[in-house]
Amino acid sequence: MSISNETVISFKNVEFNYDIKKPILDEVSFNVRKGSKITIMWQNGAGKSTIFKLINGTLEKKIWVINVDQRLTIATWYQVILQEDKNLTILEFFRKYFKDDSVFNIDKQISDILRVVNLKAIFEKKIKDFSGWQQARLLLAAALIQNPDILLLDEPTNNLDREWIYHLTTFLQNYKKTVLVISHDADFLNSFTDWVLYLDIYTKKIEQFVWDYHNVVEKIKRNIEKENMANARLKKEAQAKKDQANVFAHKWGKLRLVAKKMREAAVDMEGDMVDKRKEDRTIKDFKIPLQENIGWVLLEINSVHIINDDKIVVKNIEIELRKDNHILLSWPNGIWKTTLLEKIISWDESWCKVKEWVKIGYYRQDFSNLNFEETVYNCLRKSISWEMTEQNLRSKAAGFLITWEMMKTKIWNLSEWQKWLVAFCRLVFIKPWILILDEPTNHINFRHIPIIAKALNDYKWWMILVSHIDEFVWQIRIDQYLDLD
Repeated sequence: MSISNETVISFKNVEFNYDIKKPILDEVSFNVRKGSKITIMWQNGAGKSTIFKLINGTLEKKIWVINVDQRLTIATWYQVILQEDKNLTILEFFRKYFKDDSVFNIDKQISDILRVVNLKAIFEKKIKDFSGWQQARLLLAAALIQNPDILLLDEPTNNLDREWIYHLTTFLQNYKKTVLVISHDADFLNSFTDWVLYLDIYTKKIEQFVWDYHNVVEKIKRNIEKENMANARLKKEAQAKKDQANVFAHKWGKLRLVAKKMREAAVDMEGDMVDKRKEDRTIKDFKIPLQENIGWVLLEINSVHIINDDKIVVKNIEIELRKDNHILLSWPNGIWKTTLLEKIISWDESWCKVKEWVKIGYYRQDFSNLNFEETVYNCLRKSISWEMTEQNLRSKAAGFLITWEMMKTKIWNLSEWQKWLVAFCRLVFIKPWILILDEPTNHINFRHIPIIAKALNDYKWWMILVSHIDEFVWQIRIDQYLDLD
């Protein structure tokens, strides 16, 4: 189905804030046409999820001029399952969100939709017992079971392997209804997007581009450069008028009138200057500190367990993982990748021996190795494994955009992006000899990727990296490629 001229979502001069001192949207206007596929491109903290909440009605109604076709149904694919839902069974989870059995015939529809996303319909199994990729598919199933006219997708490629991203891409290319997507995966977005909505964190406005993701990034950069150059020119000319006016102001007669007009012209020039647009604040360049004078071999693996025809086969191998060795791990969903990584860091497995003096820095994409009840400050302070003053601690945290106000906040109350900041800052504080990173680019936008890639490329100890973002991986030195397919 081609894009219709019919408007299904309309924002007109919408203003919104949670705190009157911190506006999120300022006179935002845009239209979404029926059947279109739109990328919402964002700066961290710009309120991208707020757009979704305004569309699907989960925010309390205020005096907004937002029109959504009431004849149409809306479903949202959220990026993570709510903590309070993780103790629910599959059946309870779907019934919580779709209570009208007469409409959905819920039991049969659950079974059917779980087959679509390649999951077994074990109704008694609890959500918390599913892996990250399985939970991602459950979220997709929860959205698709509603057969929505408008589908909102929040970071849909998180936790999915390349094969499933391909399936999702194909699905969206063939989907005949309206789709709005929040994602940082450029290749994924470029495969189906009709246009891009860009949220500017400083102007609080939205710009619309009929280009692909990469072109929009370049266009925004050029726009900012042009505006800054124009502002610099106007500022210089205005100052010249002021300087001339100051000279003429000390003269008599008509020269004083000239001075007055010059000052007025300078004020007009300053008025023509646009509000300076800044790019999203990025984390500062950083290095993961190294511990010198340690042995060459950090980890030894002497056997692997392979399941063949439901039988476990043990194979003896001899692998030594040495310092300054970067490994890229490729895996299909369902191969228990997370279990493998956690076995490596457990230290006491007979088949995998980590040297006793080795410190491991482990980035988990679901942040479950963080204590959600701790404050950010306590989490970081406990992670420090080298001499660090209070001032140095705050300075390094600030480099990761962690403010003192955020330091006092419990991790439980942070956004996924803020949890990412804490998790990566914590890696620096640990000073690890082995670095294990499971999808480290989830929850961040395009501006941060080169900074992280540079830090990992420069890392001199052993590293195992799991990532499906090629644009990120290509910037990092990889010494070995391990395919677990």
